[in-house]
Amino acid sequence: MTERVMTAKRGRQLAELIMAESERAGLGPGSRLPTERQLAVDLGVTRSGVRLALAALEADGLISREVGRGTFFSDTAFRNTAGQAFDALRETPGEVAGKAAAYPAPAAMDFAPADVMTIRRLLEPQALPLVVMWATARDFAEMERCVAGGDQAVNYEEFETWDLALHRAIMAAAHSPLLAALYSVVESARHGQVWGDLKRRSASSQRRAVYQEDHRAIVTALRARDADAAIESMRTHLTRVAGHLLGETR
Repeated sequence: MTERVMTAKRGRQLAELIMAESERAGLGPGSRLPTERQLAVDLGVTRSGVRLALAALEADGLISREVGRGTFFSDTAFRNTAGQAFDALRETPGEVAGKAAAYPAPAAMDFAPADVMTIRRLLEPQALPLVVMWATARDFAEMERCVAGGDQAVNYEEFETWDLALHRAIMAAAHSPLLAALYSVVESARHGQVWGDLKRRSASSQRRAVYQEDHRAIVTALRARDADAAIESMRTHLTRVAGHLLGETR
């Protein structure tokens, strides 16, 4: 397992630890978290590790950061049990923007990246008419939150966390339990080591910026309830990602 894969895995494990320790300390929705420095001291980890864990928590909608005030647990944190919060951290389609759709996610599987992209290009664009029909204001707010998180990401791991969260939020906005369950398999594949290693090798700050423009175009079309534009924007985005990932010129 590469060092970057290990770093991302440790970030997720540390996020789970922060949730567990916070619950044991009696914190709940609306409670303010300790500072990054204090969390690093309390947990015996580096501040960079804490930042990565907080990015994962924020992408999953479990915390919010308020400039000048601090970091707070959201209304969805600790909703029922720590186990459900951990499901969100493991990138299941449950608890996206407060939605209670707790589907058990399969363990990460190393499908061939070309196969993953083929299925994504079949599944994601065709789901968008459902999103146009059924998405709520809350769904769109979650999409915008994920796009903003991607804008603020400082490294590959943070950007990938927000990228996953955005695509999951889009699929969740179709309000189809079967689609969410199917998409959880795609998400699982994106957690596999083969996918992760290849994605990191193809990543660059320039490509991240282009992906963000693609993301904005998709969300803008969905907000406008323009299914044709949304489908075309998603197809363009996934074709671009496949080209970069598989070494093709796009």
